[in-house]
Amino acid sequence: MNSLSATDTTSVSPSTVDSSATVADPAAIDTSAALDLALPTADDANDIAPGLVTLRRALHENVEVGLDLPITQKLVLEAIEGLDVEVSTGENLSSIVVVLRGGARKTDSTGVVPAVLLRGDMDGLPVTEATGFDFAATSGRMHACGHDLHTAGLVGALKLLHRDRETLPGDVVFMFQPGEEGFDGAGKMIDEGVLDAAGPRVKAAFGIHVSADADLGVVSSRPGPYMAAFSKMTITVNGKGTHASRPATGKDPIQVGAMLVGQLQEYVSRRFDIFDPLVVTVGQFNGGTAPNVIPDVAQLVVSVRSFSDEATTRAEAELPQLVTELVAAHGLEADVDYERVLPPTINNDGEADFFLETFADLFGADRAVERANPIPGSEDFSRVLERVPGAYGHFGAALPNLPVDEREANHSPRARHSDDGLADQALFLAHLAGRKLAQLAQN
Repeated sequence: MNSLSATDTTSVSPSTVDSSATVADPAAIDTSAALDLALPTADDANDIAPGLVTLRRALHENVEVGLDLPITQKLVLEAIEGLDVEVSTGENLSSIVVVLRGGARKTDSTGVVPAVLLRGDMDGLPVTEATGFDFAATSGRMHACGHDLHTAGLVGALKLLHRDRETLPGDVVFMFQPGEEGFDGAGKMIDEGVLDAAGPRVKAAFGIHVSADADLGVVSSRPGPYMAAFSKMTITVNGKGTHASRPATGKDPIQVGAMLVGQLQEYVSRRFDIFDPLVVTVGQFNGGTAPNVIPDVAQLVVSVRSFSDEATTRAEAELPQLVTELVAAHGLEADVDYERVLPPTINNDGEADFFLETFADLFGADRAVERANPIPGSEDFSRVLERVPGAYGHFGAALPNLPVDEREANHSPRARHSDDGLADQALFLAHLAGRKLAQLAQN
């Protein structure tokens, strides 16, 4: 397995990124030897790639869902056995935190030894796989979102940095996370201290997510809002049941619920700025047991996506009030439960530039894309970026010979992620951590 087109990079300056650089100017990242810091090369990444592919396929075949991933945890621990690192496992979830101590540790301007965090999530989805891979899962669960690649890539970054650990001017925290798919695994790992695993709070954090329908080896990100906040609103419309032929003797919660579906869209389009949007979708609408019965109750479950704290706060305040008053206008009552599930994923401007420029320097500017708009999906790495400057982005993992019109997106039972980019993933993550430590050591 070969790295797609990485250039060899053996040492890096502490002033790694010119703040005026653009993605189209990878030369703005100085890779001179001003600091005696060795970083891995493409050849180093290619050396470990076969082992990463083997690990990825074992993880894929033995996929687990949620917070309890005992097989996944065992496979990762076996993969890193024998490395000179500090390893701890979670108390309330199958997480793994690894701390790699640099051999050239020095304090920064704040008087602490800097640390950088790299994250990979490990859980799958309750999807029956239909990829046709010879290593496909047969359990009714699937790595349909590519977290097997995230995990293997993070193991690769650890192994690459471990080789050159004696020159690292700080520490690296590796966050192997369960429960990204709706279980808030990141929040739970933060509660258990992952951000402070090296001692002082980490100074920067980075993560990547693969995409089954994006060109292999192309990375994308953007400064500022990157992925949406996710909130859930559960509406119970309480009416009065009666015979379907005599609606005037009852209070029809289905008719009122149907009205809410449209009114929510109208309200959002008139009240929220199109440049700070709100995306509202009624994903569930349940009510009734027979065609000739008007029921007592109907229930709607609504997803709300937003890209700023202001829009998120306004939605929480205004949408329940809107629902309650609209239902009351029809003579019924509504119970509304509004839950903030995840905050928006907001990249630090400088770290997003650093993220894209590092990739462009390694692999060419044509493979680093700054997105024009945020992504409306949600991600619990947002919990980390709420607390630590950092950046998140996507890495294309489409099968190299698969026509574009045959690619299927993440979460599809036919989402087929290539492992041909694993060497590049590992090399990129390793350079993000090493180059950022060089910056921090200088500052």
